Amino acid sequence: MTHKTFTFTLTTVALAAITACSSAPPADVAPPAIIATPAAASPAPPAPQAPTAGPLLRIDSAQSLIAVTVRRGGVLARLGHDHVVAARTISGTVSPSENRADFQFRLDEMSVDEADLRQIAGLGKQPSADAIAGTRHNMLTKVLDAEHYPLVQIHAERMADGQPLQVSITLHGVTRTLAIPVELREENGSINVKGTVNLKQSDFGLTPFSVMAGAMAVQDEMELRFDLSAK
Repeated sequence: MTHKTFTFTLTTVALAAITACSSAPPADVAPPAIIATPAAASPAPPAPQAPTAGPLLRIDSAQSLIAVTVRRGGVLARLGHDHVVAARTISGTVSPSENRADFQFRLDEMSVDEADLRQIAGLGKQPSADAIAGTRHNMLTKVLDAEHYPLVQIHAERMADGQPLQVSITLHGVTRTLAIPVELREENGSINVKGTVNLKQSDFGLTPFSVMAGAMAVQDEMELRFDLSAK
């Protein structure tokens, strides 16, 4: 990120007093009046110009993915399932000149347990359609309260080349900022960024889903994997 500092020097203009000396005039002649003429005002310095931001890139939803893997817990964990939920309808912008990005997605548009994503995450047997529907309902209503908090909003900044991104995630009305290492590629005017980070549901005021007094539960920790493209 390039910052330009503009320094303006204000020149102080001094006004000189004009005086005149003459011999004494005749008694019946009044001395000439001395009129001071002010110097012309100096023109005002130009107003500082804000740096011009470069063009914005837009998130390419068709080429972008955010996937969250949650795993089962509790003494009866063997009876439950691990799950992967994914956001593909991601919208937002990236400003390469300012090294920042802002984007969001809706919780109620996330998919649950896509077969190919379960395979990538190394999860086991594919749950039934009824089990997936139940997981989705519990996630949106009992955990995320998606009716009142429908959006996940993300703001990211790159402070220096090669450094982790500073990422602020707002979920369930709570914002957390993390330093996330990423793989960044820029090519032909487009940008792609990939990375993985572990989060806790409780960090965002969420209570992991559980039944039977916690004998079957979802673990607090979740893995977030992202692959985002903008052009």
